[in-house]
Amino acid sequence: MNRAERLSAVLDLLAEDNQVEVEQIVERLNVSPATARRDLDALAQQQLLTRTRGGAVAHSVAYDLPIRYKNQQNPDAKSAIARAASALVPRGAVIGLCGGTTATAIADALMSRADIMEPATDPGLTVVTNALNIAMQLAVRPQIKTVVTGGVVHARSYELVGSYADTVLGSITLDLAFIGVNAIDAVVGPTSHDEREAAVNTLMASRATHAVLVADASKIDKRAFAAIGPRRLFTTVITDEGATPEQRQRLAEYGFDVIVAS
Repeated sequence: MNRAERLSAVLDLLAEDNQVEVEQIVERLNVSPATARRDLDALAQQQLLTRTRGGAVAHSVAYDLPIRYKNQQNPDAKSAIARAASALVPRGAVIGLCGGTTATAIADALMSRADIMEPATDPGLTVVTNALNIAMQLAVRPQIKTVVTGGVVHARSYELVGSYADTVLGSITLDLAFIGVNAIDAVVGPTSHDEREAAVNTLMASRATHAVLVADASKIDKRAFAAIGPRRLFTTVITDEGATPEQRQRLAEYGFDVIVAS
């Protein structure tokens, strides 16, 4: 575990009970007391917690994610996809993240990047998102500039949809957009169960220089209700090793650059 990953793990411990002790960090993360204290001091300097004698307490910001995002399917595959997506993002980039568990995993991966989290006068990253849970995660990281689209909350997915989201997305440009899907088919392309989410995802992708689909292997060769974008909107698909060679070939023939995350 590198330092950035360890700092993120300390924040996870803090989220469990809104306070954490040095002894907890030592036991749970298998580090020395001196390392635990240095990590707490670093997070306090970043205004992510408040130091106390022997530990720290959380600020008033909620770190916890909605429960459905904790009980996600295929977490290992999504973590691998998230790492591959993070590798495409240079420091200082402006990116779009839609809602969903894979996009949430990408946010986690980006927050563990030491180069992005390094204190600096300019943002290490700018993230535009229509997902409330992702915005909550990123809001406590001062090194990341977080832009929320606005819109009406979709209760099932915690995504903001509708014309207010369209107004914001229509006025910005992105270097990269990472779009999760409910299904992807070599003929139909990417699809979503909800037409409102599909509309926002399509617009977000259209504002990006490079639009990337992120889909674990369980989504391939399936179709959902609403199409996401025209045929050539997306250039790349990131999937996991569960995708068969035949599935990868079909996606490549459809025109995608296929990245298989390991």
